[in-house]
Amino acid sequence: MQKSCGPTTMNSLRTARRSLNNVPRRQHLQDITITRTGKPIIRTQGGRSSLGGHTVTVFGATGFLGRYIVNRLARQGCTVIVPFREEMAKRHLKVSGDLGRVIFMEYDLRNTPSLEESVRHSDVVYNLVGRSYPTKNFDLEDVHVEGVERIAEAVAKYDVDRFIHVSSYNADVNSPSEFFATKGRGEAVARSIFPETTIVRPAPLFGFEDRLLHKLAGITNVFTANNMQERYWPVHAIDVGEALEKMLQDDTTASQTYELYGPKNYSTAEIAELVDREIIKHRRHINLPKAILKPVAGLLNKALWWPVLTADEVEREFIDQKIDPTAKTFKDLGIEPAELSSLTFHYLQGYRSAAFYDLPPATEREKREEKKYLHVLDDQ
Repeated sequence: MQKSCGPTTMNSLRTARRSLNNVPRRQHLQDITITRTGKPIIRTQGGRSSLGGHTVTVFGATGFLGRYIVNRLARQGCTVIVPFREEMAKRHLKVSGDLGRVIFMEYDLRNTPSLEESVRHSDVVYNLVGRSYPTKNFDLEDVHVEGVERIAEAVAKYDVDRFIHVSSYNADVNSPSEFFATKGRGEAVARSIFPETTIVRPAPLFGFEDRLLHKLAGITNVFTANNMQERYWPVHAIDVGEALEKMLQDDTTASQTYELYGPKNYSTAEIAELVDREIIKHRRHINLPKAILKPVAGLLNKALWWPVLTADEVEREFIDQKIDPTAKTFKDLGIEPAELSSLTFHYLQGYRSAAFYDLPPATEREKREEKKYLHVLDDQ
C-alpha cells in the first residue's frame, strides 16, 4: 500500500515548487549589430547550435592555421564556407561545427567565378592561402600576389564587410627572399583593391601540425646554411586563431596591420636544444655553405614531388625577424601569447622512445599541469 502524504509534507512540496519557479532563469541574449555596409547581423552568446552570427569564408582553411580559426568560428554558431581543392584535405573540418554550419565549395585559385561564388553570401572573408615553396603548378607569385588579387577583387565586387588577409612576418617587397617579397606585394595589392583590409603578420607558428618543432624533432632535417642562427619570436597557432576570431567581432580592426609574435626571441639553434631536451634525443645538423646548399636545394625542389628544403628557405635562414613598430600586436586585442618552452612537451612527447615516453615534462608549467590530475600506479 502507498503511504499518503500529510498536510505538512504537501505544504513543503508546494513551497519548494514555488521557490524553484522564482529562480531567475538564464536568458540567451541576442544582439543585432549593423556592419560597415549597413547589413544587420544577429550576434549571439555563441555555441555550436546557435542560430545567428556571421557568414564567413575561410580560404586556406585546410592548412595548418586554417583548422584553428574554422573551429573557433563554427563552435560559436557562424556559418563557415570552406573553399577546397582536394577532397581528402578538408574532411577533418566537417566536425568543427553543427550540421549545416560548415559548407564546402570546390574552387581554383585561377578560376575567378569559383572565388566569387565562395564569397558572394559572406560578410567576412579570411585569406590564409600561402605557399612556402614553389610547385610545378603554382609558384610564389601565383599564390601570394595573383591569388590575393583575385580574392580581393571578388571581395570588393560583392562589397563584403570585412577582409582579413594573413600575410607573414618580414613581408617586404624589397626583401632578398622571394617568399617575403611576394608576401609584401600581396599586402600592397590587397590594400589597393580593398582599402579596409586587415593585414595580419604572424611569426613562425608552432602547434600540432607545425613546420618548426616537428621539423627539428624529425630525422630528415639535417642540413643548414647559417648554423641555425636566424632569430624570431615563435607564436602559438592557438593564440593566432583567437586573435583572428576577435578581429571578426571588432570592426575597429579594419584597415589595421597586426604583427602577432610570441613573448620571447629565439634562434633556431636554441629551439633545437629545447626540442632535443624534450624528446631525449640528439638530432645532428650539418652546416653547409650557402653557395652550395642553395642551388642544391633549388634543384631538389624541382626534381622531387614532395616538400623538401628549397632555395628560398636557405635564403630565409639569413634573415632575422623584424617587428614593424607602427603595427598593432596581441596587446591591442587583449591576448597574452603563450611562450614556446612551456608547451614543447605537449607537442613533442610522441617523438620520445618507449623507454622515456612516460617521463614527466621538462618545464615547470607542465609539471604544475601534471599535478592537477590523479595518477594511479600499477603497484598500488
